[in-house]
Amino acid sequence: MAPALACAFALLAHAPSAAETKDERARIAAVTELTQDFSKPEPYERRPAGAATVFKPLNRDAFSHPSGNMSFKRQRDFRVGNGIFRKIWVSAPSSTASSDGLGPLFNARACQRCHLKDGRGRPPAAGERAETMFLRLSIPPRTEAERAALREHRQSVIPEPTYGGQLQNFSIQGILAEGEMTIAYEETPITLADGEVVSLRAPTYGVSGLHYGPLHPQAMLSPRVAPPVIGMGLLEAVSDADILAGADPDDRDGDGISGRANIVWSDEFGRPMLGRFGWKAGNPTVSQQAAAAFRGDVGISTPLYAPPFGDCTAAQADCRGAPHGGASAQNTVEASAALVALLDFYTRNLGVPARRDIDDPQVLEGKRLFYDANCTGCHRPKFVTRRDSIGEEQSFQLIWPYTDLLLHDMGEGLADGRPEGEANGREWRTPPLWGIGLTETVSGHTFFLHDGRARNLLEAILWHGGEAEAARDRVFAMTREERAALLAFLHSL
Repeated sequence: MAPALACAFALLAHAPSAAETKDERARIAAVTELTQDFSKPEPYERRPAGAATVFKPLNRDAFSHPSGNMSFKRQRDFRVGNGIFRKIWVSAPSSTASSDGLGPLFNARACQRCHLKDGRGRPPAAGERAETMFLRLSIPPRTEAERAALREHRQSVIPEPTYGGQLQNFSIQGILAEGEMTIAYEETPITLADGEVVSLRAPTYGVSGLHYGPLHPQAMLSPRVAPPVIGMGLLEAVSDADILAGADPDDRDGDGISGRANIVWSDEFGRPMLGRFGWKAGNPTVSQQAAAAFRGDVGISTPLYAPPFGDCTAAQADCRGAPHGGASAQNTVEASAALVALLDFYTRNLGVPARRDIDDPQVLEGKRLFYDANCTGCHRPKFVTRRDSIGEEQSFQLIWPYTDLLLHDMGEGLADGRPEGEANGREWRTPPLWGIGLTETVSGHTFFLHDGRARNLLEAILWHGGEAEAARDRVFAMTREERAALLAFLHSL
């Protein structure tokens, strides 16, 4: 292990909280142990977010409710944060000074435009401009200074010199948008062991209509759809030590599953931290994830990222010189600290809906198949959150996110070829599965994986490779009835 990486792990692998006694740690270990009994639901399984679980009607607003254990008084701040999440930003200068500063380049005019109803994005339909999906951009390091920045975790990527960290396909008046993402699909039929045929579509990505010159010849493109926003505060409240306990980078247990932590720079705290948010775990906290999205997706400056021009590069002079929505030439922050705090509060507290049909025999059988296939090797069912969490709603809760928050090699089929921090071009963070069965209800579609190539959950499973290849092969060999049970379990999450 490189010295810089070893140092970063030493910073992260802290001891359990002093508030947790030895007996309490033993109880936590017992309650988070994988079950061996699939004859009935486990205690508290109906509440995937513990006391923060939401029991509300299952409609398009199912992901938009506050933590179930939030006091009435605190719900006021949640609702104000919701307004900020939904706010449509406009270009500066405007008569609505509290809402101007959009862009100059952007992918969406509001957080809600990407995370529609706080849910999952999708690929654009033919002839449609992408709004809930975009391309990340970067290049390999060119100098020793760039290599050192990556090695020391001060940067996770080297942005593309002309177009920056992502391709923006919208712009304010008077500024040219950067270009458009292109997608071409190739269908491949797959015959499962029982004769059922499933067609998988493999995408090829490119760019067209570039307005600022060609991309760097070594530019790397990575498509990303907006993920659901529920439960983020609970994931932030899982201790570093509990996440790192699941890491097995050298596969010492020989199960074919490694799991590695991504170590990324915290702009909030000025040091390397454990990455846990984003498709490659590229951000360490809810606040940094939100501020980075404000900067890159909407072009709004915050106290954490104060330059008012968003992702505009030095090669885009007009973009950098466009009017901004800051209070003055010296104060270029367009989203104030108070506004950002309310947005963070909202994002941390988007509640996770209660499980459905947990005692249904088909769901229980699907759960057994999920465990028997060792899907839990990456999709870890349970954690207990820290007592000293940022929010009282997230503190000391038994949660069921079905993720280990670690990086896993998912095989060549899903590889984007673009490293990010410690993540290589074949690795992705295990996405949480809670709420996945409500995707169509909330988002109106069933597109899955980082780029939405899978049109249903079975296609998503069949795209798994690398460390997940053995689990995928177990699903490949199942009978039609077994696959139906497995999918019933996933739809109950």
